[in-house]
Amino acid sequence: MSKTNNPPPVPPYTGPGSPQDVPPEPGSFPIDPATLPEPIRDELLAPDPVAIDTAAEELKDGLNRCPKCGSTEIRQKPGSDLLICLFCRNEWQGERVEEEFGLGAGLDELEGTIIASGARDIEADAAALMTFKCTGCGAEVTVNTENAMTARCHWCRHVFGVNEQVANGAVPDAVLPFHIRKDDAVARIRQFVGKRQMFALKEFKEQFTPENVIGVYLPYMIVDGKASVEVAGHGEIETRRYTQGSGDKKKTYYDADVYQVGRHVDFTVDDLPLESSSERGNLDIGTNTNNIINTILPFDTKNAVKWNASFLAGFSSEKRDRDVEQLRPHLEDQLLSIARAQVEQSVSRYDRGVRWEQEGLDVHGTRWVAMYLPVWLYSYHQPGSNGGLLHYIAVNGRTGETMGSVPVQQWKLLTAALTVGTILEGIALLILGNS
Repeated sequence: MSKTNNPPPVPPYTGPGSPQDVPPEPGSFPIDPATLPEPIRDELLAPDPVAIDTAAEELKDGLNRCPKCGSTEIRQKPGSDLLICLFCRNEWQGERVEEEFGLGAGLDELEGTIIASGARDIEADAAALMTFKCTGCGAEVTVNTENAMTARCHWCRHVFGVNEQVANGAVPDAVLPFHIRKDDAVARIRQFVGKRQMFALKEFKEQFTPENVIGVYLPYMIVDGKASVEVAGHGEIETRRYTQGSGDKKKTYYDADVYQVGRHVDFTVDDLPLESSSERGNLDIGTNTNNIINTILPFDTKNAVKWNASFLAGFSSEKRDRDVEQLRPHLEDQLLSIARAQVEQSVSRYDRGVRWEQEGLDVHGTRWVAMYLPVWLYSYHQPGSNGGLLHYIAVNGRTGETMGSVPVQQWKLLTAALTVGTILEGIALLILGNS
């Protein structure tokens, strides 16, 4: 009698190379987002960003021609938002980006993340050099977007501008043209420094040349947002104040009723500016005075026009190097600050103040637009330890608001403080002697 050896049953899994080793059907093992870590879960559940295409297809070849004569000799008309042809003197208005793409409406309906095409993520391998083939003579014209946005063909003198939104951070969605002219900016800086000449460093006064003021377009993200904030903490209302002791041991005490305080606020923000350059956003007061840029805000961003490189002719520019996600924490800090300011009036009865101990932010929707803003800058490097200190004086290119830092001689400040202190002490003694 023969005996048959039956093979063991096939397990529910197979090894590599087995005929049954086939990939699972799509969706056969769905992932439950609730089982994932919080950052991954939030990213998975977040809606995909919606894009607004602001590209200027009509200028993609780099040539901005006069609609009347076809010349490429185009400049901004000083003190206005107009472009002017230097050949036939024709003038025309740049299209306001808010009206062109409907960016001024729908704040209450914002949901998710909306990113204009000029604000999309920067690609690490995106080239800084842009090359155009001149349609006038066939020569190749190269523009280095690290330090320029326009160039002239050296053969036929056609002017080219970088208008294509390449993913290197150099081309934004919009530009806010200069209104303040250079001579006006120089006069404002002279006046600002003149009021501080008494204490200014000797070398600074000797080397001060405001004619070296530079007009520069600085990169910003302009953000619209819709958010809700919950804050909770404790507020105090003073009920009694009294003193104990005498002389040097005299102390003042107070009694107060303590309350639990909570507030909820829903709000929208319109055209909130965030610096999108890591260099300008580096507020290291030990090495630079970049913070003065924030003191010349606000800008009338509602008047920004659709991107056209011709507005940058004769000016410098700095391209952005920060993306939306890198700026989001800064946005959230700003939104919390706005919420605190909004609830401040409602807690004014707590005369000892309110200490907010818990804060919750829910951002319902945001809209991001990349924009160049106009600033006149004067800089001075003060030698010192750790590389010294870089001082800036800035003028808002639209309003003329001026602020800056001037290197001072510390001994003069100390002498002035001691002198004022001596005078005040003498006045006090005189008053006491006559009483």
